[in-house]
Amino acid sequence: MRYIEWLVLFVISGCGIALANFVGFDVGFMESLPGILVLLVIAALGVAVSKVIPLKLPVVAYVSIIGLLAACPVSPCREFVIDAAGKINFTAPLTMVGAYAGISISDQIKSFLKQGWKMILVGIFVMTGTFVGSALIAHVVLKITGAI
Repeated sequence: MRYIEWLVLFVISGCGIALANFVGFDVGFMESLPGILVLLVIAALGVAVSKVIPLKLPVVAYVSIIGLLAACPVSPCREFVIDAAGKINFTAPLTMVGAYAGISISDQIKSFLKQGWKMILVGIFVMTGTFVGSALIAHVVLKITGAI
């Protein structure tokens, strides 16, 4: 992918995150701007590093490593990164991720349906099991900590 395309995607993502953060959580644009910029810079560095380092790791691995390094206790920019990213409610970026995922698989629905009704049934059971399992773990942890 060309760097101009990445830049456009980063700008669209940043606007989407800001909008979701504002609409869903009443966090103003100027208040969330430093956090959005931090996240986008980490993502851009991850893309750039994936092009330079010859290892065949996915971009998300490089982004995760850079994010961890930026927020680790020995990092000089740790406080700023944590404070800025703390203003972003992380369900706001997840809204954009869900939208991207829906768009990316929309052209593959026909091939998915060709695999038959059994595959759809397996998918439903996997999603339901994942949700119920996550809810049970969360419930147990919240009970143990006394939150509920």
